Amino acid sequence: AKGKAIVNLLELPENEKITAFIPISKFDDKHYLLMVTKKGIVKKTNLDAYSNVRAGGIIAITVEDGDELVTVLLTDGSKQIILATAEGNAVKFEEEDARPIGRSGKGVIGIRLQGNDCVIGAVIADENKTLLTITENGYGKRTDISEYRLINRGGSGVINIQCSERNGKVVAIKPVVDDDEIMLISKDGIVIRILSHDVSVIGRNTQGMRIMRLDEKDKVVSAAKIINEGNEI
Repeated sequence: AKGKAIVNLLELPENEKITAFIPISKFDDKHYLLMVTKKGIVKKTNLDAYSNVRAGGIIAITVEDGDELVTVLLTDGSKQIILATAEGNAVKFEEEDARPIGRSGKGVIGIRLQGNDCVIGAVIADENKTLLTITENGYGKRTDISEYRLINRGGSGVINIQCSERNGKVVAIKPVVDDDEIMLISKDGIVIRILSHDVSVIGRNTQGMRIMRLDEKDKVVSAAKIINEGNEI
């Protein structure tokens, strides 16, 4: 099926794009949307603040010039969060360190970035899963969540993966279990599926293994966890 273009469902302003979509069964004050920007800002807002959304949308976060929203997580206010950067750093902190603020607020510093580094993703830290990290040159690894020590929000974090010339920059992180399937997509439109248990579980400060072979000048640009029918997102 061809589907329907999002622009036909939403009144998006010019140059606006979709960053994340989250299935919601009901809006309440016991859950939160945790938003993360490219420059390391995090903002937590009660879910019920978004219950009355107009066709043209409402303000979800005030983003500074030069910054942009990277991802959004649905939380219950008591989770631990991992932010990862393009240059291979990561920080794990208590969600409670970011107090809830209104929809139009700017948020607080989640990770302190060095140079031109930027945040590429954020996940809820689940000790029953491993963190899959994927780089632009088709390399990756899994690491136990417990290897990421808990620090205060706003720190510079720890090494997540070595971003060597071989690896290139980090493009995605995903929390996975052994039987998860992951889809990798390249800049030239090549798509492959891998099983997470085929990716080695190793330490943080390592380079990982090849998980996708690329033609010269092609790069991995995105990764998605495949949700099988009957599984919850």
